[in-house]
Amino acid sequence: MASITFKGNPVTLLGNEVKVGDKAPNFVVLANDLSEVTLDNSKGTVRLISVVPSLDTGVCDAQTRRFNEEAAKLDNVKILTVSVDLPFAQKRWCGANGIENVQTLSDHRDLSFAEAYGVGIKELRLLARAVFVVDSSETVTYAEYVSEATNHPNYEAAIEAAKQAK
Repeated sequence: MASITFKGNPVTLLGNEVKVGDKAPNFVVLANDLSEVTLDNSKGTVRLISVVPSLDTGVCDAQTRRFNEEAAKLDNVKILTVSVDLPFAQKRWCGANGIENVQTLSDHRDLSFAEAYGVGIKELRLLARAVFVVDSSETVTYAEYVSEATNHPNYEAAIEAAKQAK
């Protein structure tokens, strides 16, 4: 299991750690209109999945903005941002910040994504900061569990992995 801290304190991650080469686990999350979204909804494309604790915090805001900017430059790559923020809060945040190139998804209802990708923080009912790239054949080609949840991920490595995935 990945080992992370939140504000310097060790936390327990729930679920199964995902590694490069694994078949990407499916999940069920909610779109901003409350419709269910699964990994299968974007089958046949490369997916960069950006995982954040909450869009309303500084690093999560910056991470989502960065991937929103990069999305416009990436062909055949769908960027999904997953958090436990309520779908209504995600929609409001995206509208207020002009976020149009990434799809924000809520894992609040079931923690399905948290369990499938090993990013659920047991003590806080938040998601750990992570980035995954899943290729069009459903294989994980990049996985980063950020060791300190308040730090930024390696944007360049994730973007390069998405560009290389087919």
